[in-house]
Amino acid sequence: MARSQLPQGDEKTRAVRAMFDSIAGRYEFVNRIMTLGLDANWRRASVRDLYLPAGSTVLDLASGTGDFARELAKQGQRVVASDLSFGMLNAAHDVSDRVQSDGSQMPFSDGQFDGVTCGYALRNFTDLQGTFDEMARVLRAGGRLSILEVAEPRSGMLRLGFRLWFRKIVPILGSILSNRAAYSYLPKSTAYLPEANELVRMLNRAGFSAVNHRFVMGGLSQQLVATRNG
Repeated sequence: MARSQLPQGDEKTRAVRAMFDSIAGRYEFVNRIMTLGLDANWRRASVRDLYLPAGSTVLDLASGTGDFARELAKQGQRVVASDLSFGMLNAAHDVSDRVQSDGSQMPFSDGQFDGVTCGYALRNFTDLQGTFDEMARVLRAGGRLSILEVAEPRSGMLRLGFRLWFRKIVPILGSILSNRAAYSYLPKSTAYLPEANELVRMLNRAGFSAVNHRFVMGGLSQQLVATRNG
């Protein structure tokens, strides 16, 4: 589906919030099935790639039900979880510090955090450049950013298998286990994602340096790691 056929502007913000509110209760269960449990390993590595000492204060943006937040806490960090969806935050019972906010208008002080993580949410932000700008604003100079997002493998057979799973099977599983409309929308939402080189440029414009982009496990996911300019 072309990006122009998907919700834009305030309509997108409302649609994303309502969608995630509706699937919050079964989100983690369905997510584990969708990713075959691989996302837990990718999050673990992504937290390590922050290279922050234990006890650092880290914002987990678009935290959802707290997968990244729990991994951060497990690795000794102090975590603040933020998400657009109150339903998702409400389902994150084992995450203590939770703040509902739009990523492009966060209620945090300049330089408040040592690190920021964000998992599989870039395509859900209405104003992605504004969100990158806000990530930079709330990070201290030298603070670290680690982002995970979906990608599509480039090799033939792996790409074919991914497309079959993500575009055909995931919506069917989602309709059986949770919400048909939501899990039909999620594969289509990848149309919102800029190409990798554009994501790097956007982070540079926001005030990040040493931006490193890599594909994970043959392109099943992608990771961006960067440092806030001094």
